[in-house]
Amino acid sequence: MLEDRKAAILSAVVEEYIQTAQPVGSARVAAVDEVGVSSATVRNELVALEEQGYLAQPHTSAGRVPTEKGYRFFVDHLDGPRSLDAADRDQVRAFFRRSHREMEQMLADTSSLLADLTGSAAVVLAPDRDHQEVRSVQVVGLTGELALLVLVMANGTVEKHTLDLVGPAADPTDATLAVAAAHLSGVLIGQSLATTVDTPVTGDEGVDEVLATVSRVLAARQVATGRAWVGGTAQVAAAFGEVERVRQVLDVLERQFIVVSLIRDVIDRGLSVAIGSETGVEPLADCSLVVAPYEIDGEAAGSIGVLGPTRMDYSQALATVAVVGRRLGDHLTEG
Repeated sequence: MLEDRKAAILSAVVEEYIQTAQPVGSARVAAVDEVGVSSATVRNELVALEEQGYLAQPHTSAGRVPTEKGYRFFVDHLDGPRSLDAADRDQVRAFFRRSHREMEQMLADTSSLLADLTGSAAVVLAPDRDHQEVRSVQVVGLTGELALLVLVMANGTVEKHTLDLVGPAADPTDATLAVAAAHLSGVLIGQSLATTVDTPVTGDEGVDEVLATVSRVLAARQVATGRAWVGGTAQVAAAFGEVERVRQVLDVLERQFIVVSLIRDVIDRGLSVAIGSETGVEPLADCSLVVAPYEIDGEAAGSIGVLGPTRMDYSQALATVAVVGRRLGDHLTEG
C-alpha cells in the first residue's frame, strides 16, 4: 500500500505518461490539482517511488516512467471503468442493431469494432456453444451445388453452415434435402453438438452424400469452437516504435492456440487486466491485455479482449470491453 500523497503522484505520472509517452517531470506532476504539493516535494516522492519499484528513470536528467508494478497499482486502484463517451456508445448500438451474417462473420466484425474503439489490436473468442442442445434442423437449397444447414439451439441461437454439394449430391432435389433433414433431425435434436453423432446411411446416394457433407461440416465446427478472431493488427505498428517488437507481437496474434490459451488463462486467474510479464508470453513483455467474458442465455460462453502497449488507456479499454462484451452476449442470446 502507498500513502495517499504517493498514490496521487504515481497516478498523475501514469496518466501523463499514457497521454504523452514521454518521461514525466516533477513540474508536470505538481501542476495536477489532486497532487497539491510543491515541485520539491514531488521530486522527493518520485525518488521514493523509484526506490520502491513503481517508477523508473530512463536517463539521469529525464523524468520518470511507470514500471509494471506502477501500472499494476494504478489499475488496481481505478475507481472503475469510466462510461463510454456518447459517440462510442452510439457506434456500439448501431453495430449490434445491424443484421449480421453467419456467427463467424459477426465475431470477426466485433473484433474490428473493438479495435476501432480502442485503437488497439482486439480479439474475440468463439463461444463455447456445445452445452446447448439442438432444437431444430433444416437443410435449404441455395444453388445447384450449394445448400444451407440451419441449426436452432435450445437457447434460440441460430447457426448457419454452408454445404458444398458435389458428386451424387450435386443439384439435389427438394425431396432429397428434406429426407436428409429428416434423418439429421432424428440424430441431432436433443443432442449437444459436443456429442459425436454418427450420421445414418440410407442407401440413397444423393441423401447419403448430403449427410456425409454435413458430418464433415460439423467436425470442422468443433475445431472452430476454439477459434479467435483478431482485428486491428494494423494498430500494432502504430503502438510500438520498434520494428522487432511489432513483428513479435504480430507473430503471437497469428498463433490461434496461444491467443486462445492466453485469454482463457487470464480470465481463469480472475484478472481483467494482465500487464507485461503477467501475460506469461515473453514477446508481450511491453503489452497489456484487457479482457472480459460474455454470456449467452446467462451462461459464460466466450471472451473478448484488447491488446496494446502497457501505457494503454486502461479505464477506456475496461469500459469498452465491458460494454461490447455485454452487447455481444445479448445479441447472441437473442439469436
